[in-house]
Amino acid sequence: MSRPLFVTLDGPKGAGKTTLLEAITQGLRTEKRKVVRLCEKKNDPFRAETMLLVNRLARNPSVELEREICKRFALSRAWITQQVLIRQPADSLILMDRWYPSDAAFRRLIPFAEILQLNREHNVRVPDLHVGVVTAPEVSWARAAARSRGLGSTVIQRLEEHIACTHAFEQEIDRNGWLLCRNESRLDEATQQVMEAINALL
Repeated sequence: MSRPLFVTLDGPKGAGKTTLLEAITQGLRTEKRKVVRLCEKKNDPFRAETMLLVNRLARNPSVELEREICKRFALSRAWITQQVLIRQPADSLILMDRWYPSDAAFRRLIPFAEILQLNREHNVRVPDLHVGVVTAPEVSWARAAARSRGLGSTVIQRLEEHIACTHAFEQEIDRNGWLLCRNESRLDEATQQVMEAINALL
């Protein structure tokens, strides 16, 4: 490969993305793959300023404010594309925790097609494989509520919102041809599904 393979895992809260990422990482390294694990929010230098706007949006939703948030996230991903992704070894495989597909769940007022175009206009790197991780919303809600930090969401506060978020995300998985990974039962099955998709690209 002339550049790293770029794989992103996205989805609603409590769908088990982090656990799945850890299992995939372990499995790929067992196969002697060079894996780089990254998290969008930890590599975003503008995160604090953007989250102030997200907090404002949670209190007073508006299309204009959400559009500004979408633009800021796109600019952050453009920075990560140019400053972080490009610096990874060409023979590595990058696993990213969240990328612009997550906006399909959490940005509720702006059509996702508009968000997608915004990221393209800012030359945000398109993943070689988008993995949409989902469960039944009641399952992921219960998982998130059981964590020590709770749901940990500024945007989603009620089960009804979480259900809508999950359904919206599943619709975009189907519409955009992403890999749907149901992570409700056996972790090894979900891990194997994603690893097979990655190895098919390799």
